[in-house]
Amino acid sequence: ASEVGTSTTTGDGGMTPEERGQSKYLVYQYLPSRYGMNPDDLRKADAIEIVLGQGAKPGGGGMLLGQKISERVAGMRTLPEGIDQRSACRHPDWTGPDDLTIKINELREITDWEKPIYVKVGATRTYYDVKLAVHAGADVVVVDGMQGGTAATQDVFIEHVGIPTLAAIPQAVQALQELGVHRAGASGATGNDGVQLIVSGGIRNGADVAKALALGADAVAIGTAALIALGDNHPRYAVEYEKLGSAAGFYDDYQDGRDPAGISTQDPELAARFDPIAGGRR
Repeated sequence: ASEVGTSTTTGDGGMTPEERGQSKYLVYQYLPSRYGMNPDDLRKADAIEIVLGQGAKPGGGGMLLGQKISERVAGMRTLPEGIDQRSACRHPDWTGPDDLTIKINELREITDWEKPIYVKVGATRTYYDVKLAVHAGADVVVVDGMQGGTAATQDVFIEHVGIPTLAAIPQAVQALQELGVHRAGASGATGNDGVQLIVSGGIRNGADVAKALALGADAVAIGTAALIALGDNHPRYAVEYEKLGSAAGFYDDYQDGRDPAGISTQDPELAARFDPIAGGRR
């Protein structure tokens, strides 16, 4: 991401010194679990993303399998090592959209009003959720569609919950337009300085990016596509993928922590296979 001048997010579990050191732009994800949450890290980030939902599991919490809770992960999250952990779907210190306004102001005060605040929602009630996020004071709204991946939920959520990414964009754009904040700076719309729309969830190639931007998104975010570019699902590991009951090009059981490419794993032997320099260039 730093090579091409874009940002990455920390994900659940807090910020590591390595990712801050290697990231030109790093967005701190503020999740219901609060795992690894550190106010000092909030100040080190370039932006803060309040995660209200995820496209692959809207309305559902997380499930982190014990084999992924290594000694380091357990220490960062203050959890027992090797034990499955569930995280809540709701933030523990608010109950509704009015409280989101309070939380955004709290995060602004912690960071001296220096950091942009993102609000991420899973694509379900997109029109209404976007309006609520804007009214609460978000600088950026992230809409995550159902084609997005995750390493922490049940198959029924991944396959059957949420709405498709491209179908969610017009709803988000309509909400922003009605509030006068969609591409306000570029279009001359009235209202404040504008609220940016980032879209994620199954963005695989340039065609998907073009469609999202044409429908009204300001930017897109990728996840699984980046894993593939880094070298995941490579044919060189075909035999090992078959042993896991999958095949090169089809493996998506990232929650198991046994990725043969050594990317989505805490196994040091597997991780040693991954060349981050070569992967970053790809």
